[in-house]
Amino acid sequence: MKKIKIALVSSSGGHLYQLYMLKEWWQKYNRFWVTFDKEDAKSLLADEKKYYCYYPTNRNIPNLIKNTFLAFKILIKEKPDLIISTGAGVAVPFFYIGKILGCKLVYIEVFDRIDLPTLTGKLVYPITDLFLLQWEEQKRFYPKGIVIGGFV
Repeated sequence: MKKIKIALVSSSGGHLYQLYMLKEWWQKYNRFWVTFDKEDAKSLLADEKKYYCYYPTNRNIPNLIKNTFLAFKILIKEKPDLIISTGAGVAVPFFYIGKILGCKLVYIEVFDRIDLPTLTGKLVYPITDLFLLQWEEQKRFYPKGIVIGGFV
């Protein structure tokens, strides 16, 4: 069995921290990170392989275009088997390019969104292989999602 390679993709801040909290799981895999060039990412991921993407990503078309080209470049180079993300906007180009390249996609909807879906969640839901939820209430937006409970 070949060793699995994982891309962990997220904005900095709470999105990054939620992915980082899965360390017990991801640390046993060959991996790399894609996030913002910000102090929290530099500190948390000091000893990790990482790529910095363009920000801000929220409704920023120029950075979406730049991150789409960046996603293609990184994913061609790294060839991950799996892309996992908690959002936000940077996940969108990585998921769509990753899907085209044959990557498996796992999205974890964020903990603090109970009553409304996130824009990123809505955009990647149709193409994910596994869509994980932290609240039962989120199932009304993502009926095929699997509730795993909160981990923050």
